[in-house]
Amino acid sequence: MTPVEEAVADLWATGVSPDGHPTIFIRDELGKLGVLTSAQLWDPEPGSIVRVAGVVTHRQRPMTAQGVTFLNLEDETGLINVVISKGCWARFRKVAREAPAMLIRGRLERSEGVVNIVADHLAPLPVPAAVKSRDFR
Repeated sequence: MTPVEEAVADLWATGVSPDGHPTIFIRDELGKLGVLTSAQLWDPEPGSIVRVAGVVTHRQRPMTAQGVTFLNLEDETGLINVVISKGCWARFRKVAREAPAMLIRGRLERSEGVVNIVADHLAPLPVPAAVKSRDFR
């Protein structure tokens, strides 16, 4: 099996792929688009516009959040916290609700050791394989 086929089989069978996260297979293309990894989000200044990409692991909209949705992406280096306003969610509703992986543009926030991306654009990300996210629980 090729590394991609092995990662797809691992994800299908177990939900994890210890040797090949889906984004690693497209990292060169993502790099050409200026997409940063989770680990690279410590470099830009807060307030910078950045692009991130990964597999969606969670979508959450707490009752106390006034329509804001919190999304977690996972790339080959870690997790990325994404904040999606009510308006951004409405503009990109289909992608926001259904895409198993996303390419997101937004403003970088960093405070007290936590990094967030406040999204302004969402796009589906074609990856070789993804697992179903845990949504709205």
